[in-house]
Amino acid sequence: FQIVLWLWFTVLFANFAEAVAEGRGKAQADSLRRTRSETQAKLLSGADRSQYTLVPGPSLKLNDVVLVEAGDIIPSDGEVIEGIASVNEAAITGESAPVIRESGGDRSAVTGGTRVLSDWVVMRVTVNPGETFVDRMIAMVENAKRQKTPNEIALTILLVALTLVFLVVTATL
Repeated sequence: FQIVLWLWFTVLFANFAEAVAEGRGKAQADSLRRTRSETQAKLLSGADRSQYTLVPGPSLKLNDVVLVEAGDIIPSDGEVIEGIASVNEAAITGESAPVIRESGGDRSAVTGGTRVLSDWVVMRVTVNPGETFVDRMIAMVENAKRQKTPNEIALTILLVALTLVFLVVTATL
């Protein structure tokens, strides 16, 4: 009886830990979704791109041109076409040191959801709505399923067998 009790305790604890991890994943996805939907973009218009209008970040389309200034969150994935700025990519890469993003070369790509720390850049959106890095991260977090280890599968089978034996013996008595 004590062995069965310990085995059941192990299964219950594993299920509880898995539920906590799944809850954290859903909270992270909600946080990413909220960041994406609350981001405002300064969409440049006119022939000389001197005026901008504030639009929601998710409404940006492929090839839209956006101004991103110090303190702003980059609204979508894109390429810097003008300017230079220091960008904090810790939300994406985990790296605490900011990186320099500038037009031309291999340092021109910017990722939506990161924050410009200093200066400004004009960027061209390079993805369609719903195809950004943040959108892919949200989908990945929501669809994540952990496979059970061989030990967990064996433990589940053993628990079912011991429970059936216990029930048969109890019913027989």
